[in-house]
Amino acid sequence: MPPSVVGEPVVSKILLVGQAPGVKEPELGRPFAWTAGKTLFKWFSSIGLEEAAFRQKVYMSAVCRCFPGKHPKGGDRLPSNDEIEFCSQWLNAEIKLLKPELLIPVGKLAVTQYMPCNKLVDVIGRTHSIDIWDRSIDVIPLPHPSGASTWHRIEPGRTLLREALDMIKSHRCWRNVCKR
Repeated sequence: MPPSVVGEPVVSKILLVGQAPGVKEPELGRPFAWTAGKTLFKWFSSIGLEEAAFRQKVYMSAVCRCFPGKHPKGGDRLPSNDEIEFCSQWLNAEIKLLKPELLIPVGKLAVTQYMPCNKLVDVIGRTHSIDIWDRSIDVIPLPHPSGASTWHRIEPGRTLLREALDMIKSHRCWRNVCKR
């Protein structure tokens, strides 16, 4: 089994949940360390938080902790239901411990852990409220920043991504994190 990849231990009211590490993340020892990360951190930089500051101020987790392997037809394989179930104990414990007020799921797999999502256009660009551990949490989903995905580079994805980032930027937790 490949090594697990998690973010730095950060006490934060913001929790970012990705899908799973890619092939480079275990080598580099941090989530979103390669191509998708470059795009993701450009997005966050555009709303006031550079990568280094983001990593120090936002708790980063994932649906699956280990690189699930390559897909036979190319790209990374999606984690199986068993892998997701196994890792859910860690993600649930982090939510219970951190008590986040803002959850940012990145990519459809992460989004579907918290809400139904047939199409990204149905959830991106909106703030959702969910209850976890008897607490209401704001959820602002983002598309996956993968280079293989064009969703965030064409309409309506480009506009919905911008709207989602604006909602994150105006969220009280984000404003508080940017002040520190």
